[in-house]
Amino acid sequence: MTGKSKTSVASILPGAVTLVLATVYLIVLLRVENQATILALLGVGIAAVVMANWLGWFASVGQSFGEREGPLGLLAVGLAVVVAGYFHGDHFVLLLLCTVLLYTLATLGLNLQFGFAGVLNFAGASFFGIGAYTAAVLNEHTSIPHLFVLLIGGGMAALIGSLLLLPVLRTRGHYAAVVTIAFALLFKTFLEVNDLLGGPQGLQVKSMVLFGWSFNNNIEIGSLELSFYFAYFIASVLLLVGAFILVRRLERSWIGLNLDALRLDETAAQCFGLNIVRWKVTAFLLGNFLIGVAGTLQGFVTGFVQPNSYTFADSLIFVSILLLGGIGNPWGVAVATIIVVIVPEKLQVIQEYRFLLFSSLVIMVLLFRPDGLLPRSVRNYFPGWRP
Repeated sequence: MTGKSKTSVASILPGAVTLVLATVYLIVLLRVENQATILALLGVGIAAVVMANWLGWFASVGQSFGEREGPLGLLAVGLAVVVAGYFHGDHFVLLLLCTVLLYTLATLGLNLQFGFAGVLNFAGASFFGIGAYTAAVLNEHTSIPHLFVLLIGGGMAALIGSLLLLPVLRTRGHYAAVVTIAFALLFKTFLEVNDLLGGPQGLQVKSMVLFGWSFNNNIEIGSLELSFYFAYFIASVLLLVGAFILVRRLERSWIGLNLDALRLDETAAQCFGLNIVRWKVTAFLLGNFLIGVAGTLQGFVTGFVQPNSYTFADSLIFVSILLLGGIGNPWGVAVATIIVVIVPEKLQVIQEYRFLLFSSLVIMVLLFRPDGLLPRSVRNYFPGWRP
């Protein structure tokens, strides 16, 4: 083995080992049903994370992902498929995995707004709901191919989000946040009083169909039968991978550089000739498009949409994921989504107190790790380069 090959293996090893161990831990956590055992597993996981951080392991993992993100990303996708394959007949677990993937996709859009451009958006669940309701309406009243419905759902979220552009552009900081909070409250009220959209009872969403295949049919491969959620899982993975690549490319391009300048100091950026309005609009609309696409597929996955699924409280869940994972870091978003979605579902005893859990997590992060579990690294213009 040459010196270069040894260096390559050494650089990818920490990230690969961490991904494999995390996958094994996740499978065990999803498999166990006893509440006491789940609590013990969570305690072991927290202790392992604290110990790894104390030993400096996370620094090696961060460097590994910085230098070998492509191969590690492929490994992460492969391991996600392994987890889904292990639970191939379990409807609940596969639905949970689809939710994790689609929440991650939606939070990537929010991350583009918050983390890159510094544009506050506390109405993430509303744009998520716009996508879901678009799926319900178009599926019921038109014969548009569902592949295009996904894009239209994202487009509708961006289009309706454009109504907020004027107040968002004319305000800053928490004043802009208040605008989006008001929109989130009005959106739920609008859905409840609108009989054409099902009112408080909501609407049913028929099965997603692509190339003649109904996603609500179980998949049979010889004697092996896969849950119909497996097809939705594959679709969610493909959308998430595409969005992840898009966000990463934007971050490392001159567009990402302009968005960073806007976030760090809007006044200084404007003095140096940056078009503040253009980049705020770009970040806001593109972020809402990704959130809308995620919501559209989520509508197909759940098969039903109702106003109570897209409240301001649900928007706070997206914000909690972003703060917990690390603002600006897509990998942190993925890790935080797994924690926020799966832990409350496995711990049934805290179902009614899940928002207390989220708020406690956010407070702890702000106190002890204000940059999140996986802070965004300094901008790297030449990935893999070392002095």
